[in-house]
Amino acid sequence: MTALNSVKSAAARTADVLVVGAGPTGLALACDLARRGVRALVAERSGPPSPALPGSRGKGLQPRTMEVFDDLGVLDAFLAVGGGIPVGMIWRDGERRGEHHLADVPAVTPTAPHTGRVVPQWLTQRLLLDRLRELGGDVAFDTAVTELTQDADGVTAALSTGGTVRAAYAVAADGGRSALRQALGITMTGETVDPRQALVADVRIPALDRDNWHMFPPAEEGGPFAALCPLPGTDVFQLAAQLPEGAQADTTLDGVRAVVAARTHLAPEDVAEVRWVSAFRPRAALADRFREGRVFLAGDAAHVHSPAGGQGLNTSVQDAYNLGWKLGAVLRHGAPEALLDTYEEERLPNAAQMLGLSTRIHRGEARRGAATRQLGIGYRESSLALDARAGLPADALRAGDRAPDGPYGAGTLFDAFRGPHFTLLAVGVDGEPPRPADDLIHVHRLPAYEPYGKGFFLIRPDGYVGWAGEDTTGLREYAGRVSAPGSRPLT
Repeated sequence: MTALNSVKSAAARTADVLVVGAGPTGLALACDLARRGVRALVAERSGPPSPALPGSRGKGLQPRTMEVFDDLGVLDAFLAVGGGIPVGMIWRDGERRGEHHLADVPAVTPTAPHTGRVVPQWLTQRLLLDRLRELGGDVAFDTAVTELTQDADGVTAALSTGGTVRAAYAVAADGGRSALRQALGITMTGETVDPRQALVADVRIPALDRDNWHMFPPAEEGGPFAALCPLPGTDVFQLAAQLPEGAQADTTLDGVRAVVAARTHLAPEDVAEVRWVSAFRPRAALADRFREGRVFLAGDAAHVHSPAGGQGLNTSVQDAYNLGWKLGAVLRHGAPEALLDTYEEERLPNAAQMLGLSTRIHRGEARRGAATRQLGIGYRESSLALDARAGLPADALRAGDRAPDGPYGAGTLFDAFRGPHFTLLAVGVDGEPPRPADDLIHVHRLPAYEPYGKGFFLIRPDGYVGWAGEDTTGLREYAGRVSAPGSRPLT
């Protein structure tokens, strides 16, 4: 891609948002925009997702991501194909030496109804693509953005297939080597997490049982390790292996077979097939900013993680979920354009936090636990978090926190939240709550509920408490910050 030069083409298409990249980030964003009636054009330089591309890559889905997929209407599809985190099996000298739980797996609760799942990334993308098509959207595959310029009213991009696209905004979701980020001149600050190369491959090994995540510790302290994780919905394992310091990965079939034979009790010929393979040096990097004018960075284009702890893909989906409702509010409900400034305000600090966690897990300084589930991520310091209550106990739910689930009527609170709207909860309070003037805010009343306490709680479309108060004083003013100036979303 050239720098931000002018684009000249007579054959122009229009869209509300141009999404560059159809990985999990771009597809989740496109799904969210589509259900809001926002016209998105998704351009992907590669072909449709398949076992050969992008392979298994980010295979771990955290509980918070499952909540997002529930809201996007694709949860059942993931539950049908995904599996729980397999119990680890430690091997030494060709013998099983005992089980190892890679992460603490808490029981589901009324407030947090989902556990983590293992789904190969290509299948995650396939399911999101199917959902996008159900919502009336699609992806232009084998289509790269070759040039992009922006002005006060929008962006114009040239496509490798010919013609241009004119859109109000663009989102760079084109991965860690993002051409669009580089064209914008946005730098990334980071570090090498491990100087040794890592090899990741999807391999078929009929001789190995699929009951466990097979782990092969190094023969000596600090030496290279290997692991083979069975991938649900497939007949392959994801091989993850460290190489000795200074070694260069051989990504041929014979090279992968040699790594498996050197690290495990398996013979080279036990690896019957390699369907996808990648070699890399784990690194952590964060973009210096997540926005340049009318272009936003999301996913790996904004932050690159070590794969340890399964935070990269999940943090990326949270980017999309945060940005989607804000673009929808500005483009479809006339919200102030300044609302879009809160994307970087909220997501950059959280991405930095998750990057640090991934790096500590990779280096053995932290264990996969509550923090990796991403249920504790919040936006208390955001300018969109306003709590009008006083004297709250330390453990109280506050504005900026994730809104917990719980029983409600014949279903759950998540059933009430599901959809592109805001939700006003009147919890254990007397009097009638404000009435919505349109479909932007849904109002629900419920008895006092311990995870919330008592009061009024305005839940954002991405499932976080935006505003909370003992009464509704100040609520209408807050609602005006996320809708058209002068509108009255509540009467």
